[in-house]
Amino acid sequence: MRVLLTGGSGFIGSHIVDRLLDDGHDARVLDLVAPHRPADVEWVRGDVRDADTVREALCDADAVCHQAAMVGLGVDLGDIADYVSHNDLGTAILLRELARASFDGRVVQASSMVVYGEGGYDCPEHGNVAPGPRAPEALAAGNFEPPCPRCGASLSPHTVGEDAPTDPRNVYAATKLQQEHLAFAFSRETGVPVTSLRYHNVYGPRMPSDTPYAGVASLFASALAAGRAPRVFEDGRQRRDFVHVRDVARANVLALTTAEPVGGALNIASGTPRTVGELAHALHAAAGDGAAAPVTTGEFRLGDVRHVFASADLAAARLGFRASEDFAAGMAEFAASL
Repeated sequence: MRVLLTGGSGFIGSHIVDRLLDDGHDARVLDLVAPHRPADVEWVRGDVRDADTVREALCDADAVCHQAAMVGLGVDLGDIADYVSHNDLGTAILLRELARASFDGRVVQASSMVVYGEGGYDCPEHGNVAPGPRAPEALAAGNFEPPCPRCGASLSPHTVGEDAPTDPRNVYAATKLQQEHLAFAFSRETGVPVTSLRYHNVYGPRMPSDTPYAGVASLFASALAAGRAPRVFEDGRQRRDFVHVRDVARANVLALTTAEPVGGALNIASGTPRTVGELAHALHAAAGDGAAAPVTTGEFRLGDVRHVFASADLAAARLGFRASEDFAAGMAEFAASL
């Protein structure tokens, strides 16, 4: 099978290329940057927003794995047009050219857990509730847990499944949800199966570092590598699901190759929630003696949510996917790769 990977030279895309090649498939990368394995991969140099380049890249492709995107929370609203252009316009042009080419393979689209906003919560009196954005004055006072929107009581967080309401809380999240909407509209119109994989917090080798757009794992690891203490925002007790990039790559290849295509959205996660503080301390332990210990700062970002972690059951049932990489070993490998 010949698979076109948009963004195939990036962090996650390059690991998908590795998995495809190891499984005996052909990979064609559409990216502005040369592939990680240039001797083994056909490279179409260009931008997914350029229709001529997309048409060239699609020639004879059996499947498409759409990873190209501008990632991270961004710096400020000055980024808004760039996010919409790279993520939504780029996706729209890709889908338009697929339709024009009468493409009849499969499409896998990289989505994100950020489409959920806050995760799932239970109130002792009102049951399952969806808290709104946390008030800046509450955050400034160190009150990080969102209250029940109906009675103000303390809430208990729980896993989110794919049927949870979406509530994007920042520009990046809004563009990822729009990518899903565009992809599913394309699927309904053409009959082409589309699988949107909602990645949770991905980490591992080749992760970008020392950039405002890097993920928290990379920011912590980069600080340790530079001899600085990782700065843990809020109280460090916010919960996430950290999933290794090799597991994410395997999930993509499963979505491309299952006997029957799987339409719709799937959480791609380890299934084991951990706090951001636990992540910082795991990386500190991996860095060895002499590394600066994490510092919990109480700082916050208004675009952040408190808890969001996934149920991974649907991906297991429909793709046969379960994460298999060990967290401690993965943290050690990641720390050593920077």
